[in-house]
Amino acid sequence: MKLTQVAIALTIAASAGHGLAQGWVPQKNVEIVAGSAPGGSNDKTAGLLEWLLSHEKLVPTSITVVNKAGGGGNIAYTYVAQKTGDPHILGVSGGGVISNQIIGASTLTLADFTPIASLVNDYAVFAVNSGNAQLKTGKDLADRLKKDPRSLNLGFANAFGSTRHMAAGMLIKALGGNPRDLKPVVFKGSAEAITALLGNHLEYVVVGAVNSVAHVQSGRMRVVAVASPERLSGPLSNVPTWRELGVNMVSGSWRGIFGPKGITAAQLAYWENALFKVTQTAEWKSDTEKNYWTDEFLTGAKLKKMLDEEVVDTKTVLADLGLAK
Repeated sequence: MKLTQVAIALTIAASAGHGLAQGWVPQKNVEIVAGSAPGGSNDKTAGLLEWLLSHEKLVPTSITVVNKAGGGGNIAYTYVAQKTGDPHILGVSGGGVISNQIIGASTLTLADFTPIASLVNDYAVFAVNSGNAQLKTGKDLADRLKKDPRSLNLGFANAFGSTRHMAAGMLIKALGGNPRDLKPVVFKGSAEAITALLGNHLEYVVVGAVNSVAHVQSGRMRVVAVASPERLSGPLSNVPTWRELGVNMVSGSWRGIFGPKGITAAQLAYWENALFKVTQTAEWKSDTEKNYWTDEFLTGAKLKKMLDEEVVDTKTVLADLGLAK
């Protein structure tokens, strides 16, 4: 275990001990709310959490996954927010809880929730059709974007202002251009965007790494750069980061767990402790590696700092894209 993880573990254990001294444990069925349909990314995370919390005997009650798909996550976020003070409701959360309010799609803010933990980050990758002779490298893509960004059709999921749209905007800005000069095409899911790319209807896509690997291995798609702080593993280990290519840009899609506002310190400590233990299991680590996610477990003051910075950064990027209200 890394020294930072040891420190986190000791801190959580101490606060959890205080919580247990108050005698709080879940008293009824726990709901893990996923803002996607069964089989979707958030649903898979919720399902794994459900299984591990039960299998590891971290929760003494039953646990169910509740799917609230639609509205860019707003239906799920609204459901959680309406359960003020109920520590038996856990929502799988991400950047949409911040961006939806900024673009005017929701009135909910971080103040309507109790952030419990950040779990992982799913960094964006930039990919092209392997048959594209003009875009063979990240440098080729960067040069074209600097010269004429409107000459390149960009595909991503699943809405204007999504984390993948923001990643493309951040890249243009880092290259000295105007994010509003992007030529975006929005798809319901990354799979549809990739299909369009492989059909030569797009010049490049911005997707999660796991969405690209099978197509990279088949030789049909080429990932030219990753927006992570360090290189990813496996089939993408030879792909440079944008920073390696001289472009100071990092962009990912974090995933965490929020509860409703109004839960107590003891209840918060209980869930921090339980989630930390989940992230230390072999099953969780295997799933993280399989999805090419980066472990970024944060709670307490570190989580608050990350979210505060996320709000500022998201406002800036969405304003650059012309989407902030």
